[in-house]
Parts: sequence; C-alpha cells; structure tokens
Amino acid sequence: MLDQTIIGKTGPTFMFEVDKRHVKQFAQAIGDDNPLYTEPTYANQSPYNGLIAPPTFPVVAGVEGEGIELDLDKKRMLHGEQSFIYHRPLKVGESLTCQIKVADLYEKEGKKGKMQFIILDTEMRDTEGDLVVTSRMNIIYTQPPVQAV
Repeated sequence: MLDQTIIGKTGPTFMFEVDKRHVKQFAQAIGDDNPLYTEPTYANQSPYNGLIAPPTFPVVAGVEGEGIELDLDKKRMLHGEQSFIYHRPLKVGESLTCQIKVADLYEKEGKKGKMQFIILDTEMRDTEGDLVVTSRMNIIYTQPPVQAV
C-alpha cells in the first residue's frame, strides 16, 4: 500500500488544446446540444463571447495528458469519483498548461479489507498562468488479492 509521502508528488506539465472539433464531438457523445458548445454565432452573442466547452470536458485532458508515476497495480484501481472546480469556463481555441498532482491519500476499511483513496488533481492554467479549472479524480486502490496456500 502507499504511504503519505506521495502527497504533493507531481507529474510533468503537458499542453491541452480546447479544440473546436473535439468539443463538438464530446458534446455529441454526451448528448448535450447546447449551442454554446457548437454554434459560433449564438456563442459570440452570449456573455462568454465565444464557444465554450461542456463542464465535464476536462476529463479529456486526463486521457491525452501525461500521467503521474505512482507504480500502482492497475488491476487494483477503481475510478471512484470525478469532479471539476471551475474558476471560469474553458474557451474553445485556448491552450492550457496542465499538471497532475497527488492532492490527498487516506484509508477506509471496506468489506474485503483496507482501501486507499488517492485524490489526483489536474490543474489547468491559461497562457497567463491563471488557474482555469481543476479536474479532481478519486482513485480507489484495493488490497492485493489473498494468495492461495
């Protein structure tokens, strides 16, 4: 199992493009036809003054980005929860600098033994260095399987 020394560990920085085509595909995939995501004329007349990404779009950065090296057994990992902490909407066309860090680690007793909860934050910053959104993922790390004797 992991220990508290991993808290604060960071992965390498990586760039994430909020691309118009990907935003449109993502909105279609989740069944959200909000014109703020796909219709430039409509979005340009909105308070956002342009196309924005759906609120759950930052999950795509985790797929495209650089991970953090924690030496975990993937067979023991479960995706427990995902949340997004916004400071402003993601604008289509912007490039964000991202970095994943271990924000917290704690344990709980489960039916089959102790489980660890690893909180990973992906901070996404604009070209000015301002924090736009933090994508927070909770990974549940289970006990290793009991070996038969």
